[in-house]
This record gives sequence, structure tokens and C-alpha cells, in this order.
Amino acid sequence: MNEVCSNAEHLHNSIFLSAQFDVRASGSESDMGCLLSIEGADTGLLLNQGGELLDALQHIVNQAYGRTLPKGQRIVCDADNYRASRESELRAMADHAARQVRATSAAFIFGPMDASERRVIHLSLADEVDLVTESVGEGNSRRLRVALKQSAAAQ
Repeated sequence: MNEVCSNAEHLHNSIFLSAQFDVRASGSESDMGCLLSIEGADTGLLLNQGGELLDALQHIVNQAYGRTLPKGQRIVCDADNYRASRESELRAMADHAARQVRATSAAFIFGPMDASERRVIHLSLADEVDLVTESVGEGNSRRLRVALKQSAAAQ
């Protein structure tokens, strides 16, 4: 395990110990950079409110150590396979939005999402030749819009 991943693991475990959470982070290298798997009796605390605390912990370690990783890599924190489950859910939401846009010709606008969730939907629909995705709005209220592409003749 590389030094960045080891440092991120240590930081998380120090936070958990100080907060008296019954969880433990273990780091491993992955294609994306570093994966911190968090396990223990209190993982539910990290996943409340749509995983806000898990996201906050991920943000902290990426701010502290992520800049030292090679370009395109980052530190991902996961508990109880939440990230994979959420990604599957987002892909299903993208498919639903695509079907609805095609059926109604009206744009579909998702509720506010963080950048990583918007990215999953952008990538899910990237190969759809008749659809376009774009992020709209500012800050925490940034949303993702899915619409039919305008044909060259209509422009």
C-alpha cells in the first residue's frame, strides 16, 4: 500500500478513535487510487442522511492527501458497499431519465447532486447519440439536466 493510502487510513482511524465510533478503515490501492473500506458496528452512522458523513470524511482525506496522488486518481471511502450500490442506483436513474426524455421530448432535471454523482450519470449517458447531459446551477444546488440533442438542421 502506498504512503498516501496509508496516511489516509491512519487519519480516518484517528478520527474514528477520537469520536469513539466502533469502525475501522483499511486502505488498499485500486484503479482509482486508494480505496478506504470502513467496517464495524457504527457504519450506519456514516451512511445516515444519504452518506453525508462518509462524503465528508472522503472530502477531508482528499483535501489532506489527494493532491499528492497521480492525476486522475483519488481517495474513495466506502462502508457496507454503499458506493457500488449508489452507483447502480444512479445508473438506473439515468436509464429512467433517458426513457422519459425520449418519450416526452421534454428535458429531465435531477435534484441537487454532488459532482461525483452527476459524473456517474454523465458517463452512463455519454454514449447515447440522441441525448445530451449538462450540469446546471451553482454550488450545493447544482443539478443535472438530460435533454434530446438538437439536430444540426434545427440549429
